[in-house]
Amino acid sequence: MEDSRMKKHVTVVGAIQIGFGIIGLIGAVAVFFALRFALGQVGNDETATVVLRFLSLSLPVLLIFLSTLGLVGGIGLLAYKPWARYLVIVVAALGCLNIPIGTLKGVYFLWVLLQDDTVKLFENK
Repeated sequence: MEDSRMKKHVTVVGAIQIGFGIIGLIGAVAVFFALRFALGQVGNDETATVVLRFLSLSLPVLLIFLSTLGLVGGIGLLAYKPWARYLVIVVAALGCLNIPIGTLKGVYFLWVLLQDDTVKLFENK
């Protein structure tokens, strides 16, 4: 009975991770193009050009990295891979810094993934 309930929670966590991973990848592309557009609007301002060039490369790379980790972790959770549980725990802990949605997700994910019944699910696979 408890096993079935935790399987549902793990499925929800995996699906949310996959969904937010996809949204994050789309967001990374949008941030890249928005900052590149802004770069074209600053004209000859050297400081703005340097800052926007740096941001237009570093922010999308960071978003792609974190989103890919979440996406891979979510897929691994749905397959009950033990490494995926650890990966999503780390991603969820980092996500807690993203107030308020990331905090809500992170607390729920940590609650699900640190339950004894969930640990047993991943040990049996």
